[in-house]
Amino acid sequence: MSGGEPGLGLEAALWRAVAVYRVLALGYAAVVIAMNFGGYARPAAGWAVLGVMAAWTAYAVHAYADPRRRGWDRRGWPLLAADLAVAAGCLLATAWVETVPNIQAGRPTLPVSWVAAPVLAWAVAGGRRVGVLAALVLAAANLLVHAIAGTTGGMGSRTFNGIVLLVFAGLVVGHVVRLALDAEARLARAVELESATRERERLARGIHDSVLQVLAMVRRRGGELGGEAAELGRLAGEQEAALRSLIGANPVREAGGDAVADADLRPLLTAHASASVTVSTPATEVRLPAHAAREVAAAVAAALDNVRRHCGPGARAWVLLEDGPGEVAVSVRDDGPGIPAGRLDEAAAGGRLGVAQSIRGRIRDLGGTVAIASAPGQGTEIEMTVPRG
Repeated sequence: MSGGEPGLGLEAALWRAVAVYRVLALGYAAVVIAMNFGGYARPAAGWAVLGVMAAWTAYAVHAYADPRRRGWDRRGWPLLAADLAVAAGCLLATAWVETVPNIQAGRPTLPVSWVAAPVLAWAVAGGRRVGVLAALVLAAANLLVHAIAGTTGGMGSRTFNGIVLLVFAGLVVGHVVRLALDAEARLARAVELESATRERERLARGIHDSVLQVLAMVRRRGGELGGEAAELGRLAGEQEAALRSLIGANPVREAGGDAVADADLRPLLTAHASASVTVSTPATEVRLPAHAAREVAAAVAAALDNVRRHCGPGARAWVLLEDGPGEVAVSVRDDGPGIPAGRLDEAAAGGRLGVAQSIRGRIRDLGGTVAIASAPGQGTEIEMTVPRG
């Protein structure tokens, strides 16, 4: 993982832990080499391997401190590959530095537990699969050391246990790291949503204390005065209902400039509720991909706009949202005069594409269907069906 923003703090702590382990393991390897160098076939080479390990430890601690070099992109994977290669090389050097009898007797390799550092780095960077892969590469190098010494068949339990521990380290650390990063991302998301909810509540209180009260007063006084004022009151009532629905709905959140995976369609539709528009939705969330939810809401808005323009000021409309197992259906019904036969085709031919594009086009692009039922004097019903996928 390349250090995404939600998990940046946790990842930095994990990489610091790997760096501390690397330094401590180097100290342990130095103690083991100091105790055993007298029995090496090439003692000077043993100190040279320790020098390589020390130099690489210093470089790796510095290099991994840069978050851009921790992932699997073009800048990150070369460091991880080099880390594993250096560890494997120091491990294989055991066959050249140690004597065959000492290897056969089960004496530890030159790097000892230092070889686990790249396994931990791979596990933190890429999860359990790549952690296990790094452990298997080092296990193969360890087996090659014993093959050179002619002890493959009689490999000691200490060597076998070391290989098993390496594999477990890559598996367990990689798995736990992924769980921790996912948990931190969820926590960051929850904190973000809580902050947005609090801000929304603050704005809602301000709107309720000012705008909604003014709209309610205009609606009430317009109804009392009658005439043109009554029409103004009706419009104010519609805006009041829409605004109340809007401030009470859950927003479709954006993350990093991209829409979230899905959204609840209900608040997008209830925003159209007014004195002349009734919106009915299920009690539970109706989830759709965010783009699809916005397109369905736009198609409903286009249908309601047609009702206002063609059915007269006294027309009423009903919006019904139904949630099926594999699809979502939205119907818009009005009590207007209906659509004469052939009127939609004539409108499309004349360049008036409200139904053809704003409704049918949107739903078609989502893989859905639109059915229009209308009869003179009996109103019109538009049913839009969209698959969940």
